Amino acid sequence: MKHRPFGERLAFALAGIAEAFRGESSLRVQVAAAILVFASLIVIRPAAVWWAIVTLTVALVLAAELFNTSLERLLDRLHPELHPAIRTAKDCGAAAVLVLSLAAICVYVAMLIDAWID
Repeated sequence: MKHRPFGERLAFALAGIAEAFRGESSLRVQVAAAILVFASLIVIRPAAVWWAIVTLTVALVLAAELFNTSLERLLDRLHPELHPAIRTAKDCGAAAVLVLSLAAICVYVAMLIDAWID
């Protein structure tokens, strides 16, 4: 991808997002959750800093899911048979998504608490 025009590189990235969205139900669930979170931000109207923090955590969860999807697809292509090391790598990828998802939930709850206090 080096030395390709920005528009071409952008098209590759958007194609990756579209393919992951079509093929991964967990990404579709996370996108739906993100839409609900942003809808609640519009209703709650927290301070701008909460918008930034929530947006960052949502983006991190989605990015982690995209990385996990790429890892799983690569490992399935390179080694389609069951193997303990492959299982561990996939489990670790899923765990990374879980850790970021839990952190995002904590941030959202903190934002709700802050909004209710004000």
